[in-house]
Amino acid sequence: MPQVFSLPFKDRAAHPLAGVTVLQIIPGLELNPMARGAIEIAAALGAAGARALVACAGGRMKGELQAKGGVFVPFPSRTKNPFAMALNMRRLARLIAAENADIVHVRSRALAWVAYGATRLTKTPFVTTFPSVREGSNPIARRYNSVLARGDVVLADSNFAACLAANLHPPAAGKTRVVPHGLDCQDFAPDAVAPARVQAARRHFKVAPHERIVLLAAQIRPGSGHKILLEAAGLLSRSGLAGVKFILACDRIENSALDRSIDRAIASEALQGIMYRAGHCDMPAALLAASIVVVPATEVRALGDAAVQAQAMGTPVIAANLGAAPETVLAPPMVEESLRTGFLVPPGDAAALALAIATVLSLGATASGKLSLRAKKHVETSFSAEHMCAATLEAYVDVRRGGAR
Repeated sequence: MPQVFSLPFKDRAAHPLAGVTVLQIIPGLELNPMARGAIEIAAALGAAGARALVACAGGRMKGELQAKGGVFVPFPSRTKNPFAMALNMRRLARLIAAENADIVHVRSRALAWVAYGATRLTKTPFVTTFPSVREGSNPIARRYNSVLARGDVVLADSNFAACLAANLHPPAAGKTRVVPHGLDCQDFAPDAVAPARVQAARRHFKVAPHERIVLLAAQIRPGSGHKILLEAAGLLSRSGLAGVKFILACDRIENSALDRSIDRAIASEALQGIMYRAGHCDMPAALLAASIVVVPATEVRALGDAAVQAQAMGTPVIAANLGAAPETVLAPPMVEESLRTGFLVPPGDAAALALAIATVLSLGATASGKLSLRAKKHVETSFSAEHMCAATLEAYVDVRRGGAR
């Protein structure tokens, strides 16, 4: 079994990556999972005695990167213009040589094409991260996406993504390893959220003390499944369900045509009293305040991180059964009932979603408690930032030794 390195490292000089320079390239250091992952990896590299460079256009998380030991390198990383990308390839090759980079790791498609060319010029090991949303709807898109499967080592964020990578670029099948996104289990932990934060979240959602919350935490966009939850809420309301509020929580309240159509649908279904949109909220507190978190996506790209975050908080999850969801949320028939961590429903099936919501709301305290414990353990075991960092550094060690293993 491959060795998994624990963090932090007591003897930095003993680690195989001690003294190695790793260059990560991302679009920017904004508040998003890609930047967060790059910073976590930079911190782990520093703990191993390696030099961690992050090349990008900058952003609000630059200070956090530097505070955790990473080195910010300015790079024009946002362009998708083919001519500018060709220039960037030469620029990146010069950067690799100037910094004596031993490994280059990239996560976005446009930058991957730049890095692919630069690392071939400099003969530098090339690591890519392949996400679960990069299948492509036409031959041109699939060709464009395939670059993320062309690394010397490909880090797929799920088994589903690993299969996509192999389909897009068959040689990837022999050099791919599954490394799920890492969640900060210190922030997303029930014990880390004070009761006052939970009460503040409930006030923000305007729910009474006796009311339970069914939460959908995602931007309203095509494929996010908001209308599926709306239909399910209508079915439950007409069946006599009471004492439940359905909250659509987004980072911001927008006023697009799709947002307005959701508002009109809420009104037409006479759900104004039990369903409404809410703005930015304290997400760990909101997840802990909720009785159920739903992820009714109809497209893989809309699945997001809510299912993992909710399980980390011990809140029951109901997700659409598509993409990597069966790996994120364990449920029969993929696992035995005794191993269940949440519920999966067919995508686009409002009746199935309504039935699942009613089932979860009817769970007794014992069954709910066991479900919560299994879900938290599942996240801690497979989706923690520590697990992601250890597996990624192990991949770096292997690519330095000349193989994907």
